[in-house]
Formats: sequence, C-alpha cells, structure tokens
Amino acid sequence: MDHDGHTLSSAEIEALAARLDRPIVLVGMMGVGKSSVGRKLAGLLHLPFTDADEAIEQAAQMTIPEIFEQFGEAYFRDGERRVIARLLDGASHRSVLATGGGAFVNPDTRRLILDKGIAVWLDSDIDTLIERVGRRDNRPLLRGGDPRTVLTRLREERASAYSQAPIHVTSTAGPHGRTVAKVLKGIDEWL
Repeated sequence: MDHDGHTLSSAEIEALAARLDRPIVLVGMMGVGKSSVGRKLAGLLHLPFTDADEAIEQAAQMTIPEIFEQFGEAYFRDGERRVIARLLDGASHRSVLATGGGAFVNPDTRRLILDKGIAVWLDSDIDTLIERVGRRDNRPLLRGGDPRTVLTRLREERASAYSQAPIHVTSTAGPHGRTVAKVLKGIDEWL
C-alpha cells in the first residue's frame, strides 16, 4: 500500500491513536528519516518513542560502530534482533519504534515486526539518502566506500524485504512533517 496522503485533522489523529492495537514500527534505509519521523509521529499520537539503535547502544554499552568493529555485522544483527524482540514484547501496544536500516532484512526480525507491529516502510531516492547520511559520520556500512555506490547496492538488495511492510511511504527531501502526514494517512487506511 503506497501513500502520498493528505493531512489528517487533530480529531482524526486522536481517533487513529485510539484505534492502535500494536506498536508502529518504521523500517527502511539508513538516512531515510526513521528516527526523525518516528519522534514527530509519536508526538502527534501522544505515544512513547524508542529508537532501536539507541536501545542497542544502551544495552551493549558501546556505539554501533564499535560493535561492528569489534564483533562484526552478524553479531550486531543478532543483538539487534534480540533488542527489537524485547522492545516489541515489552512495548505498550501504543508506541512508535524506529529500527536500524538492516533490521527488517533479517528474516527473524522481519517476521517478529510483521507479527507484533504495524510495519511502515519509509523509502527515499538515493540523492535524498546521500544528502541525509552525509550529516553524520557514524554509519559502519558506509565506511571505506563511495556512499552512492553503497547506498544504491543496499537499497537494491533490501527492497524485496522492505516491500513486505504493508504500508509504503516515500520520504522526500522536504520537511519530515510531510512524511509524517503520509504515514498517518497510510496507517489510517490500513487499520
């Protein structure tokens, strides 16, 4: 279900929040805006927000780049799955969770999110992703490679996994508020 949505009124947003019966889980590429959109979405819906990457760093007492460097990506993905499982099991049914870019690619994590959450795929074009990931230097998968090449490859490799999310929203280069409006409309139509 693709959405380019219209803005919901305050009353429609309140009604939507009351209908939620499980967490909203944002999935998609690094740099697409899952954390920024998630915080704004949670604020509008008056729900708690959790960034899975922050929860992973807190649990590991290490940064994600440090985990990748010391233990590798496979170790990180296993820990990511366990943290997301804990967050979904312990979550209020009414919450918003932003996941890391590779989380939904893991079949076990994807199954867990699809079973226990409302998965929303935030998508974006490569130019927008490149502009956004350039703002921070903490992306382990971009170290030592050309960002355009790496992001293009990852986006192609991950598209089939991301497309399993029942709600698909395109995030453009503009303000995240437009993306939030699209997400709200998508969830409203899906419920």
